[in-house]
Amino acid sequence: MRHLTPALIIGTSAMLALPAAIAAERIQVVTSFSILADMVQNVGGEHVEVTSLVGPDSDAHVYSPTPRDARALADADLVVFNGLLFEGWMERLIDSSDYNGPLVTTTDGIDRLDYHGHDHEDAHGHDHGHDHDHDNGHDRGHEHEHEHDDHDHDHDHDHDHDHDDHGHDDHGHGHDHAHGDYDPHAWQDLAMGKVYVGNIRDGLIEADPDNEAAYRENAERYINELAATDAEIRELLGEIPSSTSVITGHDSFGYFSNAYGLRFLSPVGLSTEAEPSAADMARLIDVIREQNVRALFHENMTSPAVINQLAEETGLPIAGTLYADALAAEGEASTYLGMMRHNAQVLHDALADHDGHDHDHSHDHGDDHDHGDNGHDHSHSH
Repeated sequence: MRHLTPALIIGTSAMLALPAAIAAERIQVVTSFSILADMVQNVGGEHVEVTSLVGPDSDAHVYSPTPRDARALADADLVVFNGLLFEGWMERLIDSSDYNGPLVTTTDGIDRLDYHGHDHEDAHGHDHGHDHDHDNGHDRGHEHEHEHDDHDHDHDHDHDHDHDDHGHDDHGHGHDHAHGDYDPHAWQDLAMGKVYVGNIRDGLIEADPDNEAAYRENAERYINELAATDAEIRELLGEIPSSTSVITGHDSFGYFSNAYGLRFLSPVGLSTEAEPSAADMARLIDVIREQNVRALFHENMTSPAVINQLAEETGLPIAGTLYADALAAEGEASTYLGMMRHNAQVLHDALADHDGHDHDHSHDHGDDHDHGDNGHDHSHSH
């Protein structure tokens, strides 16, 4: 029988230990929800292991953190969240976890959109209170991109930092999902997505300066992919008549509307936890009948009941599922850019004028889904 030499035994043991060593060298990044997890994975690449507190097809608006989440934060090297009160529970979770590493608020530096509350009475001129100067908005997005390239952000390690600057509040109870004065769904505009990527890049560099070159290279590549996807979306949506209105489950597409020139209406406000009143539904049905509304759309992580009711009341078809606040568990919409392409394609297929007419947009601009899984997935790591 052939015996292994001590040198061979040592060499074999070292090779078996190598994958574990590589995994141990990855920095541990915790994100609040799935869209940010995908962004971090694209920028961090092989140097990060990402855990999303709220997993795919799940609703960050109504999420309740667990002791397991606090332990995940305590073990993290970097924590990434949206801000602008999108995750009303995140502040308390960070405090309870005793996490003292870098924090990335991805909405830092974006062009924030005011939110003036849920109101269908102004629906004929409905613009969510947004400034639809599209070209300027994208110029500002590029300016932010350049600012991120020129300097690193100082991500505050002190949890006594000014939370008001990031749109946070100290909620003392359960689900408090008031979003304040600003719409938090900024990732729905790919120009703002570039700002997110710059903030994530800078946070990764702060947490892991040894791999700065890789993070900068990955971020540049990813920002170019965002720009290419943005151009694709504009081409698709340019075929939709500019007077078209889109009905979705909640007010999550304000930045999409501002960027790409479609009008979005919903029965409820910014949070999926809100329930529409009978008066809200009646007003929206009137708007649907008065305006050029041709289809309704489900959202992947909201209950389909309200949209189904609108379909019954109005006779409009439900043209597909849009992804707003969470990625899909699988398929094209399981990545941020795939989600954006999916939404544009579904809107185009349902609403585009296929007669070949040209439409003067002021902005250049179908499927069943398992709804209602409000759980989370700690295995959403890469």
